[in-house]
Amino acid sequence: MAVSTMQALNVIGMIDDIDDVISVLGESGAFHPDDVPAFYSDTKDFVHLQTKNIYAEPLTNLKASIGLTKRKFPFVDVSDFNPTFKEMEIFANRVSSEIDVLVDDREFIAEQLLEAKENLNETSHFVGLGVEIEKLLSLKYLKARFGRLPKESYDKLSAYKDNPYVDFTVCTEDKTHYWGIYFSPIDKCDEIDRIFSGLYFEKCDILGVNDTPQTHLDKLNELVPQLENKLKESQARIDSYLDMHAEQITKYLSKLEELYLYGRIRTKALQYNKSFIIVGWVPTEFAKPLKRRLKKIKSVSVDFTDAKKEMKKSPPVKLKNCFLAKPFEFYTEMYGVPKYNEIDPSLFIAITYIIIFGIMFADVGQGICLSIVGTLMWKFKKMKIGKILFPCGISSAVFGLVFGSVFGFEHLLDPMYKALFGLDEKPIEVMSSDSIIMILLSAVAIGILLVIVAMGLNVYSSIKQQNVGKALFGSSGIAGIIFYSSIVFGVVGQLLLGWSVFSLPYILGLIVLPYLLIFFSEPLSNLISGEKDWQPESWGGYIMEHLIESIEFLLEYVTNTVSFLRVGAFVLVHAGMMMVVFVLAETAGAIAYWPVVVLGNVFVMVLEALLVAIQVLRLEYYEMFSRFYSGEGRPYEPVRLNIE
Repeated sequence: MAVSTMQALNVIGMIDDIDDVISVLGESGAFHPDDVPAFYSDTKDFVHLQTKNIYAEPLTNLKASIGLTKRKFPFVDVSDFNPTFKEMEIFANRVSSEIDVLVDDREFIAEQLLEAKENLNETSHFVGLGVEIEKLLSLKYLKARFGRLPKESYDKLSAYKDNPYVDFTVCTEDKTHYWGIYFSPIDKCDEIDRIFSGLYFEKCDILGVNDTPQTHLDKLNELVPQLENKLKESQARIDSYLDMHAEQITKYLSKLEELYLYGRIRTKALQYNKSFIIVGWVPTEFAKPLKRRLKKIKSVSVDFTDAKKEMKKSPPVKLKNCFLAKPFEFYTEMYGVPKYNEIDPSLFIAITYIIIFGIMFADVGQGICLSIVGTLMWKFKKMKIGKILFPCGISSAVFGLVFGSVFGFEHLLDPMYKALFGLDEKPIEVMSSDSIIMILLSAVAIGILLVIVAMGLNVYSSIKQQNVGKALFGSSGIAGIIFYSSIVFGVVGQLLLGWSVFSLPYILGLIVLPYLLIFFSEPLSNLISGEKDWQPESWGGYIMEHLIESIEFLLEYVTNTVSFLRVGAFVLVHAGMMMVVFVLAETAGAIAYWPVVVLGNVFVMVLEALLVAIQVLRLEYYEMFSRFYSGEGRPYEPVRLNIE
């Protein structure tokens, strides 16, 4: 649970040297620029060096044009490539213009091809006509309508047999429609169109065809291959152009991207007379080499300060975790990154998530399959969830050994238990009445333990943030731990073990006193922090307000604990769902038995993995995170060109 240590960086120098400073900061790949007013209270005489990033426009234009070609160009190291801004702008505009011309030509041909194919499809439905289409459309006293009519609507035409103008000539048909034509006199056009519209007639516009449908169809059959060849030639011209200029495009694109990123530093810099000021943050390990490089610039003064002394400036956070916790930074960042003086919960998530997931999805075979799927998701799709599923699958397989389940076969491992432990069968029969009670009580016990651990993390985090009042008197502080633990211990001892725990001294000292400390946590926190106005404006108002709040945190203790019943419930759900699969397989008969078992396993594995993943994450966020973690920090975002 680590956060990389940071140093606040303050650079002051002459304006003539700012480009060299920005280059050094950018090339380091570690500088996170910040706003100067956040470091200096009086900046009224400071002015912005540059409010607009001048590299944005040529970079955007070049990227947009390249994007139309669907070709990808990697970013490369261009530290030795230093064209002027004018040269880059001219290159970007020229290449964008030339690519746009080539792409426009391709798109024009593609549109012609699409239109020809659509026309081909439409014309094919009217090959029964032996008349030129254009002549039918240009009749003086009649209007011709080409289109299609649903077959069920065609049968309804008999209802209009008294109207001589309601007639539909069928040319071709498919499974659902008749394709054809109807005519109407000029003065009856609106009436006939309304009738056919009510019959769901769909008009088809066939214009500019001076041939019969069959002749036009033959011409289109010749035209489509010609356009397809033209389209290939057009794409070949684009590919040839990109191949010819690939090296230059890669270098200029990389340089523009690099300088655009460096522009973030420039737009945050402020000028005072002939001097400039740049502020920001770097990880501690980069501070010394960066200072050495900046000191080589004559006019520059460099100052580093430990981020712990600059907490009011909200240092950015860079997470630093071991191989186990690293994938679970994904979940941490979904909730929000920690503040600089707050603990990073990634390792806590990794341990608890893997264990709880394994308990809820306990199956040796399905767990191994889940690990394989997770590995493939990461390897081929680079999906972050894949790296999380791998250890979760291993955990599922381990707990599957405990519960004795292999692809739902509950007694497949009985020989192993007999050989290793001398047992006739697996130690836990999930669906037996005794095991059900034990599993549910164990789930609640896990919840109690994790809630107390979360409270302990809150105490540690509060002390780290120098919030002693919260550590001592908060509902998740020391008072909260004593209050919650005492009630749990008393209930377990009294009801399950028969101990006489709830004596008067026990209740007053370990329940009532901690409750009062939590109740009056706000004034007590103010008092120990040395504030003069530690008392509330109205004690009566404070008591009424906090009576409601105390009910909330009491309910929170209960709901947080009971919520862990879902851990045990999913153990039972898994066994129940697999039982249903085997009942269906046996019902299906000998031939279909194994297909049903395989498909049932796949269905259960996919559905349950999704549900368990969501439910465990919910436990993390609502039952544990809420007690010790705010996630209100800001991420470390250095200016860095990601070279491929």
